[in-house]
Amino acid sequence: MLLARPLSAVELTEVTSWLGPDLMPLFSAQQNADQRHGLEVARHVLRSGKMRPELVVAAALHDVGKRHSEMGAVLRSVATILMLLHMPMTKRMSDYVRHGELGAADLEATGVAPLAAIEFARHHQHGRPDGFPQEDWKILRSADLNL
Repeated sequence: MLLARPLSAVELTEVTSWLGPDLMPLFSAQQNADQRHGLEVARHVLRSGKMRPELVVAAALHDVGKRHSEMGAVLRSVATILMLLHMPMTKRMSDYVRHGELGAADLEATGVAPLAAIEFARHHQHGRPDGFPQEDWKILRSADLNL
């Protein structure tokens, strides 16, 4: 999704119907590619038959913390390689690597984000936390990894 197109008005209306006015600003603050990925992951969750709103919100907003790094695809790839090699990174690269933690904090700060969205954002790179239902985790991870 290096050159992802912006979401259409119809797609933005669809996302707004899931997130509502309190969470939509976080979604809108993301880059086009991250918005499109969130839309597709949420649609995948809906297709799974799990129509629970908190899972759709979790899917749509799981990468919201990436906005803190303000990096494109190339620098994101470099940051990932540096992380894997345990090499020093810039603050922006570190923010990208920590996007789950940063996104969870953003979601918590809204005061309205479902716990599933906060926890999936925080842990989606690392593994299911205790107390997160295994079936819900499997649906969310499958949606995220298969897109």
